[in-house]
Amino acid sequence: MNTLLAVIVIFGLLVFIHEWGHLIVAKKAGILCREFAIGFGPKLFSFVRNETLYTIRLLPLGGFVRMAGEDPELVQIKPGYEIGLLFTEEGKVSRMIINNKSKHPDCKVIQVEKVDMEKDLFIQGYTEDTEELVTYELDRRAEYVYDEKPTQIAPYDRQFGSKTVGQRAAAIFAGPFMNFVLAVFVLIIYAAVAGLPVNESVIGDVTDDGPAVEAGLESGDRITSIDGEEVATWEDMTEIIQENPNENMEFEIARGNETFNLEMTPEEREVPEAENVGVIGVMAPTERSISGALAFGFTQTYEYTALIIEALGLLITGEFSLDALAGPVGIYEYTGEVAAMGFLVLLQWTAILSVNLGIINLLPLPALDGGRLMFIGLEAVRGKPVDPQKEGMVHLIGFALLMLLVLAVTWNDINRLFL
Repeated sequence: MNTLLAVIVIFGLLVFIHEWGHLIVAKKAGILCREFAIGFGPKLFSFVRNETLYTIRLLPLGGFVRMAGEDPELVQIKPGYEIGLLFTEEGKVSRMIINNKSKHPDCKVIQVEKVDMEKDLFIQGYTEDTEELVTYELDRRAEYVYDEKPTQIAPYDRQFGSKTVGQRAAAIFAGPFMNFVLAVFVLIIYAAVAGLPVNESVIGDVTDDGPAVEAGLESGDRITSIDGEEVATWEDMTEIIQENPNENMEFEIARGNETFNLEMTPEEREVPEAENVGVIGVMAPTERSISGALAFGFTQTYEYTALIIEALGLLITGEFSLDALAGPVGIYEYTGEVAAMGFLVLLQWTAILSVNLGIINLLPLPALDGGRLMFIGLEAVRGKPVDPQKEGMVHLIGFALLMLLVLAVTWNDINRLFL
C-alpha cells in the first residue's frame, strides 16, 4: 500500500508539473486549451474552469494538454444541418444546439447554409418560420452543443497553429523545462531538511554497529590523524580508511578540550566492479543554510542531468544494454524500495525521475515534445510548416514504436521480478 501511494503521489506530481508547464505558457500565448488531463482513458473526475476542462483519467500512464487546432474538431457543423441558436444580449450567437433541440425551446432553429467558426465568425442559414436566408455573428466564446456537451469554438487566433514559431516552441518546451524546475525545488527541500555535508574530519553521526561505535567514537569527535598521518578534511580521512580494510589503525581523536587515541579496524565492504573498501560506520557532518540549499538544488540537478545523458549515450553506442532499462513495473518496484528507505531518499528519487522525464521528452523522437520541437525548428529553417497530415502520421508511427518499446521494457521488468 505504501508503494502504491508513493507511486501515485510521485507520478501524479511529475505529470502534473509537466502538463502544467505546457498549459500556463500556452494560455499566456493566447492558445485555447480545451483540456488538461492527468492519465488516459475514461474520466474519473472533471470540472471546467477558465475555458479548460480539467480531468483525472483511469490509466495513470501520463497526461496531456489538448490545445485548439492541434487535432480536428470532434463535431463539425455542415451545410444542411438543422441547428438551434441561442443569443447573447448583444445579439451574437452564444450557443449552437446541434441535436436535442427540444430541450432548448427558446432556441431559434435554422437550416445551415454556410458557417465560419475560425476567421469571419458567422453562421448563415434559412429560418424555420420564414425560410429567409439570414446571417448571424458568432460570439468569440460561442459554444456548439452536441449531446448536451458544450464545446467552445476556437477562432483561428486562439489556435496553436496561428502562433509564432517562438510561441509554439515555448509552449512545447515548457513541459520538460518544468520537470527540471521541479527537480531543483525538490532537491532544495532535501538539502534544507537533511543538511549538506561539510568537508571536515568531524564525525556527524555513528551507525548502530561497526568499528566506530565499538571503539567509543561519538558524534562531534574530530579525527586529527590516522596512524600518525594528519587529516583535516572528510575526504582525507575516508580515503585512508577506505584504502586499509581489515588493517588495525590508530586514530587520534579530539573531543572538546581532550585528545586521546583509539584503535579501530575498518571493516571490508564490497563495491560493485571495484576493489573492496574499508569502512568504520560513521557519517559526515552536515550544515543547513539557505544559500547552500539553493546551490545544491541547481548543482545536483545538473549532475543528475549529466549522468542520465551519459547513460543515454552509452545506450546509443551499445555499451549499455536495453535489458538494464526499467519500465513502469520496474519503476514501481524501485519506488517501493526507495519509499522504505525514508522520506529524504524518496525526495532524491523524485528529483531523479523528474530529470529523467524532462530529458526523455526532449529527445528528438516523434510523439515526444522533442519531436514536436524538431518539426517547429524545421519550419523555422524552411520558412513554412510541414504538411500537418505528414507530421501527424510521423507522430502516430513514433507513438506506436514508443508503446512497443514500453511493452518490451515492461516484459524485461516482469522477467527480472517474477521469472
